Amino acid sequence: MNILKHWVLTVLFLSAFLSTNAQQNMELTKRQQALVAIAANEARGNIEGLKQALNEGFENGLTISEAKEALSQLYAYTGFPRSLNALGALQQVIKEREAEGKQTDAGREADPLPENYDALKQGTEVQTRLSGQPFNYAFAPQTDYYLKAHLFGDIFARNNLTFADREIVTVSAISALTGCEPQLKAHVSGARNMGVSDGQLHEIPAVLRDKVGEAEAVRCERAVAEVFGEPSHAVNTVDFDKWPKGELNPYGQFFIGNSYLADMGNGLFNVTFEPGCRNNWHVHHRQVQVLICVAGRGWYQEWGKPAVEMTPGTIIHIPAEAKHWHGAARDSWFQHLTYHTNVMEGASNEWLEPVTDEVYNQVK
Repeated sequence: MNILKHWVLTVLFLSAFLSTNAQQNMELTKRQQALVAIAANEARGNIEGLKQALNEGFENGLTISEAKEALSQLYAYTGFPRSLNALGALQQVIKEREAEGKQTDAGREADPLPENYDALKQGTEVQTRLSGQPFNYAFAPQTDYYLKAHLFGDIFARNNLTFADREIVTVSAISALTGCEPQLKAHVSGARNMGVSDGQLHEIPAVLRDKVGEAEAVRCERAVAEVFGEPSHAVNTVDFDKWPKGELNPYGQFFIGNSYLADMGNGLFNVTFEPGCRNNWHVHHRQVQVLICVAGRGWYQEWGKPAVEMTPGTIIHIPAEAKHWHGAARDSWFQHLTYHTNVMEGASNEWLEPVTDEVYNQVK
């Protein structure tokens, strides 16, 4: 017993040591890591995650002025509702820290701009530096003006955050927004022109994965890989806040890879497959199974028939007595709801042989 206890304590110590050592060796400072988590949680609207990230930031050199500035800047990328909610959360965190007797550095406010400051001229210069070339949005001249004069002129002129910090904030926030990959790649590229090192950019996905979520990390990872011309090994993920992952599947002995089961009630279950996971060939006797894909990408195949791709919205009715399998694509997590209908007396499930790599690798 003493030997086991000693072994467990040693493993825990080494794990904590390696984690701490990895953080210390990162090019992103702990303050910048907090900015990553703050920005992404603001974009997601995750107030609890935001409050935790703010507290971590304040414990690692972030000032109230810097946090306020980052959250104010983000209205231009995530909208006023997200920004105002986040500023409200910041006020709550400050009050809570005061009540607990914790010190929080107020920091310094941005220097006032000179009376003859030309926001359009300065913003045009800043945007050109970020883009690497002059940028004019001729299709929507007024939007072009807002970008130059307000975002890159008025906001970026406030010097209580550096240009590099502002781009770390922007890249992290856009990583939390679905469907904004072109803008994300543009800002990953532009961040290099604003003083963010290549090493720091490569570290942002790891911080997102650790402090925010897998989907945000994958989105950023792919954008960084594309900008740097590197192969991306990221896989498509799913948002477990929408469809719960559940616990390890108690029928795991009939699966290749890990699957998870969440009981949704009334005979409805959500099954989550990790990339490459699939169940064995099996048969539902005297009952019909229904599969409804809700997230990710996967496959369904009946014996002797071509595999059918499953994406969100795909519905499969599996006839009784049909030998079949279903599972995730090799590059994507996969979730489907499942239930049984037309259940007759004596209904049962019969698990058969595993789906071999040879069979699985034929599906594209």
